[in-house]
Amino acid sequence: MAQQNSVRKERFATKWGLILSVLGIAVGTGNIWRFPRIAAQNAGDDGAGAFLIAWVTFLFIWSIPLIIAEYGIGRNGRRGVIGSFIKMAGERFAWMGSFIGFVATAIMFYYSVVAGWCTYYLIESVINVLPETVEEADMVWTGFQSSTLPSIFHALMIFLGGLVILKGVKSIERINMILIPSLLLVLVISLIKAISLPGSGAGIAYLFTPDWSTLKEPGLWLEALTQNAWDTGAAWGLILTYGAYMRSRDDITISAFQTGIGNNLVSLMAAVIIFSTVFGMLGSQMSDREILEVMQTSGPASTGLTFMWMPQLFSGMAGGEIFAILFFLGLTFAAFSSLISMIELATKVFVDMGITRTKATIAVCSAGFLFGLPSAISLNIFANQDFVWGVGLMVSGGFISFAVITFGAEKFRKTLVNTKESKVKLGKWWTFILKYVIPVEVVTLLVWWIYLSATAFAPDTWYNPLSPFSVATVILQWAVVMVLFKIYNRKIVQKTILH
Repeated sequence: MAQQNSVRKERFATKWGLILSVLGIAVGTGNIWRFPRIAAQNAGDDGAGAFLIAWVTFLFIWSIPLIIAEYGIGRNGRRGVIGSFIKMAGERFAWMGSFIGFVATAIMFYYSVVAGWCTYYLIESVINVLPETVEEADMVWTGFQSSTLPSIFHALMIFLGGLVILKGVKSIERINMILIPSLLLVLVISLIKAISLPGSGAGIAYLFTPDWSTLKEPGLWLEALTQNAWDTGAAWGLILTYGAYMRSRDDITISAFQTGIGNNLVSLMAAVIIFSTVFGMLGSQMSDREILEVMQTSGPASTGLTFMWMPQLFSGMAGGEIFAILFFLGLTFAAFSSLISMIELATKVFVDMGITRTKATIAVCSAGFLFGLPSAISLNIFANQDFVWGVGLMVSGGFISFAVITFGAEKFRKTLVNTKESKVKLGKWWTFILKYVIPVEVVTLLVWWIYLSATAFAPDTWYNPLSPFSVATVILQWAVVMVLFKIYNRKIVQKTILH
């Protein structure tokens, strides 16, 4: 019991330690690997600016309100995602907190695989000559994927993440105080290089020019929401977990806005780097439409732009070898800082149940390695898991909103956020968004996503749970997890509360 009490007294030592650690959650491959591609895929003939408008809209009506909720739930509960959820919503709903935690952990299983890809390409860019054609780049990728290296690098990233988590919050804070400023420095250097390329201005202009007609497409809004959830880490339960280590005097509202806006600025910086590089290097050979097709082509498991086109583009520019190293160094730092938070989320749940941090970390990392192996071996399994649990974040957002509504949204705002120490008082707009806007967003977008899955993603196999992008595969996997947690709800509560 004494050990548990000492664990619960763990805090971030400084406000910057908290903010940089939470930015470590938020700034990941979603910003650098995913965001530029999603922006390109949702661009119109004139540009991608309309998508950016929808994306920023969801920052303020989805991500930041949920980040505020996560900080408040975590600091109030001082436990992991399940324990803090129980304290907020009641013991009957422990299964909901368990589902939130599982979604982030399921993402961890394959996220470590992506982190491994980034690390491999960092090493590849240091020791080997960059591929000069897309065919050569494809050979590097195919050779890598057909070997045991993805599994080995997956294991390496899980192992290194576990070493950080073994030491607790002080170690998490220390590593992020190094990783995140280093990542930002790498991105700033890359940005300066990218915008100095001849023709880069066309890429920047295209990124920020809105094609207003695309705002009529419901699919664009779905992509904008899911991307912002991916971008910021909102509703993953990760910020909730770090919120348990938040000092009482830290201002939740300020921290949430710093987290959300800081993260989105990094995404925009990454997009400017990618758009500038692609347009700058291909502008003399291709039309804007052809360049856009390059950016929109996902490749296997959405890897095409980052792992096939970018190395080949770097080979054609002056100083490209250095630029490639910087790019993949930044990507690796971003992936690793996010992976740490995912391992910590699952570890904290077991620590709350009375298991020592060492044993919990070993168990989580062992499970992470084993359950991540299928995604490391098969890109089809990887793509399926990304599809199933990426959309699961919307359900997690609904559950977090439900917990706050059950507790009382106004009571939450007045007692947990607007404390004596808070410098900025959170307004009633937040209560309205949590009670009404987010539940409507969840229901509307889930219904629209099911419709899209049945008519566009897998129209002929939407009812087949073995089809990787069907409605059935998502509902089946969600249902299995939810039913198991519902059956074991009482046991989960007893294990979590009694320690």
